[in-house]
Amino acid sequence: MQVGMTMPVMEPDLDATILRSWAAAVDAGPFSSLCWGERIAFDNPDSLTLLGALAAWTDRVQLVTTVIVPQLHDPVMLAKALSTGHLLSEGRLTVGLGVGGRHEDYQAAGADVSTQTMRGMAERVATMRRVWAGEKITESVLPVGPPVRDGGPSLLVGTIGPKTVRSAAAWADGMAGTTLDLDVDKQNELFDVARHAWAEAGKSKPHLATSFWFALGPQEAARAQVHTHLRRYMNWIPAEFVDAMAPTTGWAGSEDELAATLRGFAAIGTDEIHLIPTSSDLGQLRAVADVVKEVA
Repeated sequence: MQVGMTMPVMEPDLDATILRSWAAAVDAGPFSSLCWGERIAFDNPDSLTLLGALAAWTDRVQLVTTVIVPQLHDPVMLAKALSTGHLLSEGRLTVGLGVGGRHEDYQAAGADVSTQTMRGMAERVATMRRVWAGEKITESVLPVGPPVRDGGPSLLVGTIGPKTVRSAAAWADGMAGTTLDLDVDKQNELFDVARHAWAEAGKSKPHLATSFWFALGPQEAARAQVHTHLRRYMNWIPAEFVDAMAPTTGWAGSEDELAATLRGFAAIGTDEIHLIPTSSDLGQLRAVADVVKEVA
C-alpha cells in the first residue's frame, strides 16, 4: 500500500514559504503522492493556481486533486488548466473529482446548484475527455490544448457512498474516498462495491484510495488538534454537530498506533491512503514520514 500526504491548505495563516516547504518535504520523503482539496468560500489557495506551483516545486510525487468540483468551473477551461498541470508535471497529475458538499461554494462561484449531481459531474467529465482527445469543441481553427499524453490524467471519484461509486464506474479509473470513523470493515464493503461496479463495466481493477484526518501526539492533545481543525473546516455545519462527531472523526495518537492503523487498511487491499493533516507543523509531517518508512 502506498501513502500520500495532503497539503495543509485548509489551515490558517498559510504563506508561500509554508506551502513550498511542505511540497519539498513530501517530494523528498517516502510518500507516493501530494494531494490538495478545493473550496471556494474559504481562505484556502485556489486549486488550479496551486497545481502550477506544485508542478514546479516537486519532481517525483504524483499530484492528486482530492477533490476538484467540476461544476464550479467551465469544463473546457478546467480541461485546459488540468492538461497544463499535466504538462508541467510531466504526466504526474491524477484528478480526483467530486460533486462537493457545500451550496455556498456553488453560490460563490456563480454555479448552478441544480448541477450538484453525479449526472452533472459526468457531463463535465465527458466534455473534458473530448478536449483531452483533441476534438474540436467549436468551429475553431485548432482544438483546445495543450495536447495531453495517453488521453489525459487519470480520474478518481471522491466519494463516501456506494451509489456514487457505482455511478462513476463508467468514467473513473478508481476512487479517492474519505473515512470519517476509520472503520476498516465498512471501508472494505465500499471497496467491494467499486470492485464489482468496475467488473460489471468491463474495466480493470479500480484504484482504491481513501483518506482520513490525522494528528500525532499524546491522545488528549492530538484529539484536541483534530477537533480544532474540524471546527474550522466544517464551518458550514452547526458547531454543536461538529463537537458531537469530533471524538470519533479522524485519527489521533502515537506513531506506533498510526503504523498499526495503516497496516489495517493495507490488509483489506487499499492501494493508497491519503493522509490529511490537521496542522501545518512540519514536525508532524516528518514524524509521519518515519512511520511510512517503517510500514513500507
